[in-house]
Amino acid sequence: MPIDLEKLPTGLVDLTKTAATSLRKRGLSNQRAAVYLVLDRSGSMRGYYRDGSVQHLAEQALALSANLDDDGIVPTVFFDTDAHPVVDISLDNHHGSIARLHSALGHMGTTNYAAAMDEVIDHYLDTGTEDPGFVIFQTDGGPDSRRAAEQTLCKAAKLPLFWQFIGFGPDRFDFLRKLDELAVPRKRVVDNAGFFPAGRNPQRMSDANLYDRLMGEFPDWLATARAAGILR
Repeated sequence: MPIDLEKLPTGLVDLTKTAATSLRKRGLSNQRAAVYLVLDRSGSMRGYYRDGSVQHLAEQALALSANLDDDGIVPTVFFDTDAHPVVDISLDNHHGSIARLHSALGHMGTTNYAAAMDEVIDHYLDTGTEDPGFVIFQTDGGPDSRRAAEQTLCKAAKLPLFWQFIGFGPDRFDFLRKLDELAVPRKRVVDNAGFFPAGRNPQRMSDANLYDRLMGEFPDWLATARAAGILR
């Protein structure tokens, strides 16, 4: 069951209601899922940590999770040249959590998608859950190795994990657009990813618009994954 609104921190109540509206429009009010958050901390991301854009995305992820899960926790992977171990962002510790966690990781590096994806896959499999995983994967540019990222996404298509990529900044994101369109079944067993750009100033995107974009391809993936026997 979703988390009771009365148990939510005041600042997340409106976000949670907005997320619920988007889920309802997609027929997902009763859907359960484990929400993951993956955050790029390559050097070019510095400004987005400083201006609160990444913190706001974490709060949006928590509010979505409050509708889809009942533990009030979003497992989060920060990545740069490698992936850092999963940390939990929760309803009771979310204030300032991104700045705190980001600062503790020290030097910002490059952009290793594949390592971050593997970290999510390992964590998801270790939980033993039968619920699907919904992964919000934020980045501001292409990966160090396009081949490794594509191979990892194709490998993950056999798992009940959906990857929703979000682009921050002015990049054209040609590679993410390619990932979004990878051939089925020649490259992967099902279409397990979506992408949308959030622009140079992600906080200008309304919460309602963000949730609608997040849920844009998820319902189709749920149906396809069930039909393929990937998801019960």
